Amino acid sequence: MTTSLRNRNVVVLGLGLTGLSAARWATRRGAHVTVADTRADPPCAGALATELARVPVLKGPFSDDTFAGADLVVISPGIAKALPAIQAAVARGVELVGDIELFARALPPGQRVLAVTGSNGKSTVSALTGELVRAAGLSAAVIGNIGEPVLDALAEHEDGAPWPDVFVLELSSFQLETTTGLRPIAATVLNVTENHLDRYSGIDDYAAAKERIFIAGGEQVLNRDDARSLAMRLPGRMVQTFGADAPAIESDWGLVQRSGSDASWLSRGGAILLAADELALVGKHNALNALAALALTSTVGAIDAAVLTALAAFQGLPHRMERVADIGGILFVNDSKGTTVAATLAALEGIGRPSVLIAGGDGKGQDFLPLRSSVESRCRAVMLLGRDAPTIAAALSGVTRAIEFAPALEVAVARAIAHARPGDAVLLSPACASLDMFRDYRERGDRFKAAVAAHAMEAAHA
Repeated sequence: MTTSLRNRNVVVLGLGLTGLSAARWATRRGAHVTVADTRADPPCAGALATELARVPVLKGPFSDDTFAGADLVVISPGIAKALPAIQAAVARGVELVGDIELFARALPPGQRVLAVTGSNGKSTVSALTGELVRAAGLSAAVIGNIGEPVLDALAEHEDGAPWPDVFVLELSSFQLETTTGLRPIAATVLNVTENHLDRYSGIDDYAAAKERIFIAGGEQVLNRDDARSLAMRLPGRMVQTFGADAPAIESDWGLVQRSGSDASWLSRGGAILLAADELALVGKHNALNALAALALTSTVGAIDAAVLTALAAFQGLPHRMERVADIGGILFVNDSKGTTVAATLAALEGIGRPSVLIAGGDGKGQDFLPLRSSVESRCRAVMLLGRDAPTIAAALSGVTRAIEFAPALEVAVARAIAHARPGDAVLLSPACASLDMFRDYRERGDRFKAAVAAHAMEAAHA
C-alpha cells in the first residue's frame, strides 16, 4: 500500500473535477504526476494547465505506455477499472485507488466520518444529515459525490481551515469500488435498485460495490424495507434499521399511525418524534430519508428539539422533487435527479396527485416494466424524450394513458401542459441519466424550469 507519495510516479486517470483534485493532491505531496484522459478535450484541461502547468497530459485510449513506470494509479469514478490496460497494470503490481481511499489514508486520527450511499436519496440524506449534525451543536462538512471533491476539502483543512467535527460523505458505487480504508463512525446503504447496469454485470455486482461502504467497520444503518440493504447486516456490528412500518425495537426507526388517524409519525422505538406532514420534504420516500438521516446523526449527537426543528424545516435540494411553480392550479415539479426507475416510482407516489410525467434519456440498461402500474394509476399522460424513449414506450405498451414522443424538453413541457388539468402535476422525473441530451442532470432541470418560467410569462399575459 502506497502511503507517502513523495518522489512516487502517480498516474491520474480522468481530467474532470475528481481527477483535477487528485492531481493537485499528489503534486502537493511531492509526487511526479501524469494525467491521462481518453477524451480529446477533457473538461478540466484548462484549469490543470493554469494551476499545474508542468503536469503532462496524455490524451487518447489507455495503453501499457500510459502506466509505464507508475507506482500508483488514481482512477476517477467515471472510468471503469475493468478496462484491459488498467487491469494489465494492476496485474503487474501497480496499486489502483480512488480519491476516497486517498482521503481515508490522510484523515487525522479521531476525525469522525458519516458515510452515505444508495441507489436513490443519497444526496438528500447527506445534505440533511449535515444539517441535523449542525443542529445537534457540531460542525459538519458535506463532501464527496454531492459536490466538493474530498481531496480539495482535505487540503483546505490542512492549510488552516478549521476541521469539522464530522465529515458527511456521499459515496457512489464507482467511488466505493476502489475504497478499502474508510472507517466511518456509521454508514448506510439506503436502498439498492437497478442502476448503472451498463457498467456492472448485474444487480448483485452493483450491490456488492455498495456494500463496500461497510468493509472497514462502523455502525450500520440499514433499510428494512429493502431486502438487499438489510442483507448487508454483518455479525458483531451495531445496527440501526429504518423503514415504513413501526419500529419493533427501541434502537430502530419507523413510521407509526396513531389510533383514529391516517397521519404518519416519525418515531424511534416507542418514542413519537414528528408528524410526517410537518416535513417540508414531500413524499413517503423522503420520510424514510429523514429517518436514515436521524439514525446517522444519532451516532454523533443527541436527537433533541433543535434537531427535529431543523428536520422539519429542511427544504431539500435542487432538482430533487423541487416545486417550481403552481400555474393555473397545475403544480410543476423538477425531479431531474430522478435517474432510476425506483426514483421515478417514488416521485409519482409522493406527489399525491394525478401527473403528466416527462421521462426519458439514457436508461443505463434498466428494466422499465415496473413503471407500468404506477403510470396506469397515477399518470394522466407520459411525454417521452431522449435515446431510450422507444424502450420506455415499449415497456408501457398497452397502458391506457396517452404516451407521446417529444424531440426536445421544451416541446415535452408544452405538450404536458396541454394534457394537464387544474389539480394535476407536471412532473419531470426522467428515470434516466441525462448525458444523451444534456451536460448533466442540472442542465436538464434548469431547462425544465426555464420552460415553466416561459409558460408562466405567457399565462400572465394571456
